[in-house]
Amino acid sequence: MGKTVTEATNQNSLSIDEMEAIDIVTLMLEEDRHIQEGIQKSLTTIAEAVELIVDKWQHGARVFVAGAGTSGRIGVLDAVELGPTFSIDPHRWIAFIAGGKNAMWEPLEQHEDSASDIVQELQQLEFNENDVLIAISASGTTPYSLAALTYAKEKQASSISISCNHQTISSELSDVGIELIVGPEVIRGSTRLKAGTAQKIAINMISTATMVKLGKVYQNEMIDMQLINNKLVKRAETMLRQLTNLNEQEAKELMNETNNDVKLSIIIAKTGCDKNVAEKYLNKANNHVKKAILLFEMDQKD
Repeated sequence: MGKTVTEATNQNSLSIDEMEAIDIVTLMLEEDRHIQEGIQKSLTTIAEAVELIVDKWQHGARVFVAGAGTSGRIGVLDAVELGPTFSIDPHRWIAFIAGGKNAMWEPLEQHEDSASDIVQELQQLEFNENDVLIAISASGTTPYSLAALTYAKEKQASSISISCNHQTISSELSDVGIELIVGPEVIRGSTRLKAGTAQKIAINMISTATMVKLGKVYQNEMIDMQLINNKLVKRAETMLRQLTNLNEQEAKELMNETNNDVKLSIIIAKTGCDKNVAEKYLNKANNHVKKAILLFEMDQKD
């Protein structure tokens, strides 16, 4: 294993226990600048992770995220938002944290050594070679995450790891090893700080870019969000008006016609086609609205 940056002593914070509050938070802000540097150097591998997931997803893959402690909580936090934001099946992007659901609220970090737990959880859900595993571990050596990666390798499934050290075991076990080097923490070993923030950014990038590539965003709008209350339906109608030339009444009527399907509504408003034709072109474009509109326009020219 390479150098353990996450456990190193930060020379800039040796006197943090003598500082005034303003000096502590100023130092923390200065140290956080290393987060962007670490992310910047990892953009290529983060993009590789996105492309891997998109390819596998289009062939029916599920994504499983595993982590312990802060890393596990970050994975869960990201995963639970994907359903309401992008309307994905919650059984297709699943996050596990060492110690189970209670570990989201209680300090159950002792479970990070429970290597067998994650294997059992994956087995119960019939994790297989068609799926993708994302293991999050600041050190890159957490037994819980390593067990998940090892099991993925045994099942010949695709795997991605996110860690904050050089040349980690996690990276060795992964198809895509993302190493976010952000330097020692201001409190030695407290990876809920820079490492945690960097991991949060990386998993947000991976999940968001994946959803964009899967056609769940038009321009920069969430066109696949779950319209589960009146406020969100109203937001969708406003979105439709902003993206098209429809007035308020027209937008409301079109949303009713498509049963609140924003994608179909956009295509109909942009092209003037009916619902059946819009569905045909959306399917043809693999659920990408812009591509569907372009395909329709190209066919009209022929």
